[in-house]
Amino acid sequence: MIQVVFMLGLVGALVMTSCGSNSSQPSSTVTGTITVSAASSLTEAFAKIGRNFETANPGASVTFNFGPSSTLKTQIVQGAPADVFASADVENMHELHIAGLLHGRSTVFAKNRLVLVTKPGNPQQVETLNDLANVGTISLCGRDVPCGRYAAQAFRAAGVAIAETRITRGADAKATLAAVTTGDADAAIVYATDAEAAGSSVATVRLPDARNVTAVYPIAALQGSARPALALRFIRYVESPQGEATLRSFGFLPPR
Repeated sequence: MIQVVFMLGLVGALVMTSCGSNSSQPSSTVTGTITVSAASSLTEAFAKIGRNFETANPGASVTFNFGPSSTLKTQIVQGAPADVFASADVENMHELHIAGLLHGRSTVFAKNRLVLVTKPGNPQQVETLNDLANVGTISLCGRDVPCGRYAAQAFRAAGVAIAETRITRGADAKATLAAVTTGDADAAIVYATDAEAAGSSVATVRLPDARNVTAVYPIAALQGSARPALALRFIRYVESPQGEATLRSFGFLPPR
């Protein structure tokens, strides 16, 4: 049975390590339990992937630790048990690579985009990032969290500056979106997948490509895993056509 634990969570070097695969998928039966530390934006998609993986691999089970990628990376560096890391950015994965904590190579398995979300019906008629200058409270992810850095990039590209006194910060994209659904904020910048999961509880405003940022999701097995074969098999499943189809059904973009 899948157990889910919620926790608070360069490019060139990572791209270099992503050119090959982690390893060929083991052909023998693998059993046991692995822990997958994954970005909170992967919660719904990975929960389904985990169930499907367990069905396809009797005797194997997956425990998920969801949170901000930056927090998960710190936990791994400090020795928290984990077999697989799936990040919402390349920077945190690269830090683990530099620290020698990856088992094999990381690979990019999905991408994501940013969207604006507002209260249902979009009462303040927010249509662009520029419109946020006239909105009350804006919810953004923490500055060091991937979705917070992506939002900062989008603001810079649009030439928009929002006073920090008008910003409330969430621990991750889900907490950032929740500030809108609970009424603590008038608008937020989150991942498209989180807005899709929120359904009618928010109104979604898509950003034009020229003003958007692509979030890149790498995955890798970790050194010290007690079940490296099972960890690699899970990664192979995530990257498989079945895994990619599940990710697409939750709004993620293909890795290529």
